[in-house]
Order: sequence, then C-alpha cells, then structure tokens
Amino acid sequence: MGNKPRRITIIYKKGRRLASEVGLEIRDWLKKRSISVDFWENIDDPERFRAEGPPITIHPDTEAIVVLGGDGTILSVSRLLTGRLTPIVGINIGGGMGFMTEVCMEDRYEVLNFLLERRYDIEQRMRLLIDVYRDEKLVFEQTVLNDAVLNKAALARIIKLRVSINKDYLTTYKGDGLIIATPTGSTAYNISAGGPIVYPTAQALILTPICSFTLSNRPIILRDEMEVEVELEEKATEVTLTCDGQVGLNLMPTDVVIIHRAPVPLNLIRTPFNNYFDILRSKLKWGHID
Repeated sequence: MGNKPRRITIIYKKGRRLASEVGLEIRDWLKKRSISVDFWENIDDPERFRAEGPPITIHPDTEAIVVLGGDGTILSVSRLLTGRLTPIVGINIGGGMGFMTEVCMEDRYEVLNFLLERRYDIEQRMRLLIDVYRDEKLVFEQTVLNDAVLNKAALARIIKLRVSINKDYLTTYKGDGLIIATPTGSTAYNISAGGPIVYPTAQALILTPICSFTLSNRPIILRDEMEVEVELEEKATEVTLTCDGQVGLNLMPTDVVIIHRAPVPLNLIRTPFNNYFDILRSKLKWGHID
C-alpha cells in the first residue's frame, strides 16, 4: 500500500471576495502537488455554532489549516479546534500583518512551500476555558484564545465583581468591568485598558480592570494553573460576558464565572518572515517618527 495522501484545509473569511479568490488559487496550487484540499468559507455564526455544532468539518487526517483573513478569522477558526492540536497558519488578506495572521499576501507561496516541506516550528498558544454557573448549574461554556470580558452596558451603573483566585478572595472590582486575558490576548482589549503586553507563548493569566473606580486597582499577572472566580453582586444588571469579542452571554445577578486554563492549546505555525517584535513595532508604531 502507498502512503496516505496529505491533506490541508483552507478556511477563508466570510464575504471577502479577495479571500475566496486567493483561497481558490492556493487550492489549485496544492492540488497540482498532489495534496488533498478541503475548502471552506468561515461561517462565523456563534448562535448557529452553539445550536448545531461546528459548521465546518475538519477531517481527522488534516495536517494543517491555512486561514485567509485577519486575526478575527483566526479567533473564529480557533473555536473549531477546541479539542484538537491541528496547526494553523494565517495569511493576512487585508494587507500587512496581524498579530496571528503574520504572513503577508506576497509571501504566501513561500510559506506554503515551507509547509509542504515541513520546515516550520510550532508555537503553542495558551487558551482559557470559561464556565458560567447559574444557581449552581452550568449554563455556558466557551474556550477563548484572546480574552473573556465582563462589562456593563453603556448607561448602566458601576458594577461590582468579587474576584477570588484558587478560592482565596482577591478583591472586589468596582468600575466598568474586568478583562481576563491570555498572553496572546494581551495585545487586544487588554492593552487598550492599560494592561501589560505579555510574550504570547508565556504561560499566564492577566486580570485588567476596565475604568476602575478605585485607582489602586491595577492589572495583575497570575500563574497559568490558577483558577479565577468572578461573582456578580445581587444588584448587578446589564452585565455582559464577551468571549474573544465574538461570543456573548447576558449575565444574571449572582452568576458565577469560572476561568481557568484550557487543556488543549492552539498550535500556530511559525514562519521565518516576521518575529513577534517585528509585529509589535509595526502594529504599535514603536520608533516611528511622524
């Protein structure tokens, strides 16, 4: 018997014509090299995802996933891989590079050659598992790559969030909300709220208050094996939990949110074209002189 044929999955951003066209070009390029290809439009519909299961089927023999879009597409595809280690590489269709879709369009075929030759490294990115309990019953569960955010509606009153770490009381945050981020998510909402940038392969949790009423409440970095428990006060209203900026839940008074490290990380394929510090300088415009 011959060797099992190699298989790669291409997932492109929904509604983006250029992403579809580039995906078709890559599909044909791979097929000419005797690679089996699964080709999917990214159906980013969290409600459908929860009701019907994943809208995209990842074949068990898939050796890698090529994502065409931006970092938001990577976050969406990450939900398809909650329990899997299939590595992914992101090609930024919008031009330039993202924090995770670091491959520029002009480098796509060179990166694909590295992929076929298996000349690449894997970065394991820590993910978080978010559980919400209501009256001691699990009502929501989600794995996130970037962050979980608890915040209030625009016109709602200040909310109080009682936070414990490994069952030990930490503090009660008073303000607009709280961000619990991974190192990957440290350059997302976390950085806008004044949180620290953490190297993406570090193993840590980041807690960053949003517009804290108490000025002494500062961001804190925790060990990755720690469990964060957030309790809403009885008077809490109009509080929302948002996961990776894409999946949400309206919380009820006395809900309890448990956050801890997910058992399976996300595997990102590292390319030789851009290192993390190149991306930081480019995205954050460090050292730029106007």
